[in-house]
Amino acid sequence: MALNINTNISAMLAIQNLDNTGTQMQTSIERLSTGLQINSGADNPAGLIITQGMQAELNGIAQAVQNTQDANNMAKTADGALSEVGNLLLTLRGLAVDAANSGVQSSASVQADQTQVQSILQSINGIATNTEFDGKKLLDGSSGALANVTDGTDVAGINMTGTFDNNTLESGPITATKVAAATEAIITLANSFANANAIVTTPGDITVNGYTITNDGTLSVQTIVSKLNAESAQTGVSASINGTGPVNIVLNANNYGSNNNISYFDSSKVLNNKPSATSNGTDAVFDVAATTSSGIQTTLFTGGIGATSGLTLTDANGNTLLLTESGNANITTVPMPIGQVTAGSVQFQIGPDSGQTVNFALPDVFTQNLGAGAVPGKSLSNIDLTTTQGANNAMVIVQAAIQQIATIRGQIGSFQTNILQAQQSYLQTASENLSASQSDIQDTNMASEMTNFTRLQILQQSGVAVLAQANQTPKSVLTLLQSG
Repeated sequence: MALNINTNISAMLAIQNLDNTGTQMQTSIERLSTGLQINSGADNPAGLIITQGMQAELNGIAQAVQNTQDANNMAKTADGALSEVGNLLLTLRGLAVDAANSGVQSSASVQADQTQVQSILQSINGIATNTEFDGKKLLDGSSGALANVTDGTDVAGINMTGTFDNNTLESGPITATKVAAATEAIITLANSFANANAIVTTPGDITVNGYTITNDGTLSVQTIVSKLNAESAQTGVSASINGTGPVNIVLNANNYGSNNNISYFDSSKVLNNKPSATSNGTDAVFDVAATTSSGIQTTLFTGGIGATSGLTLTDANGNTLLLTESGNANITTVPMPIGQVTAGSVQFQIGPDSGQTVNFALPDVFTQNLGAGAVPGKSLSNIDLTTTQGANNAMVIVQAAIQQIATIRGQIGSFQTNILQAQQSYLQTASENLSASQSDIQDTNMASEMTNFTRLQILQQSGVAVLAQANQTPKSVLTLLQSG
């Protein structure tokens, strides 16, 4: 090795290695102090790009979890309000049952019931008007679907919950197609008489749907018909005289459908040539199409389910269509426009990325829309308990309204459980897995890094020692010069 004093190669190598060790120690100290192995783009350019994308996704997931919780709280608010409406309807049904007990009720008692009805209806309308979440109205129709009848001849009413064929209902036309028409129960009694005033001379009991009249052989055809019709509200059957001479009696169910059957018993064959007869009505079945978030969907509406009339059709989502007798006959197997939907809904961003939204419609629960269709031309808003027929109608309307509210609450509960809670659980799992992946790339392995830091400390100390030795090499030149 050459001896020189101007250039100390050994010292230069020692300094270079010592600088490298110092740079590595700075990086190691930074990693140990921050807990991150990527503190700048220079540490791991590809890793930085990946982890920043993951962090953006994690931030989006965290906000989406908060969004689903907010949506759940909104749904709870609506459900709580609907629960109170349901309680008021139960009270209302009790009043209707009380008023229908006309045999013991005084007019003052019935009027008191009607006064309480008006108070309950005001309360329901107040709930519909005032229920809100963070300033957003929930049950006044602005967050749901409103259906209007466009064919008043064939359709008496349409009520849409906002969900159709398990999809969110959107604005557009409603069409109907007949699958099967409803029929009414009818029995034509065979015995004929000269005219309506003819005396029915055969004595015996005549029972129609549990109501019995007794002919002692002196009643006329018209008298028997009048007696049967006097109890029509209870039996659900009306009697009429067929023909002018000779005549016979025809029994008709007051409403269409399988819930309105006739059972006739006449053991003495007073009016019929057989001691008994029965007739069953059938329910209407129609296909109804509407525009949804998944496009135009068609679903089956079936009459008679939870309704008095077989012309009151409902689907699996609680939507209701009330046909007229004309519509039952005139709507054919060719789709016919019957209504128009104006849809509103609340939209929730339940995912971290664009387009990850769900819509849910909350119908209005004003009294004019509750129980509509259960009795033609009637709804909760105009029930009247002051007459026996009105009280009977009220029971039907209120029961339909109770079912309507229960259906809406069921849909809200399904939305909470199957959409919001399921999504929140998924997001939390995704966040955990994504955080673990980000940690593998970004976080410092403290045990490994501490081992590396200790190694660098030793290298630094040995480097300083070696540099000191390298700096001693030029001094040997002085020894050479002194010996000369």
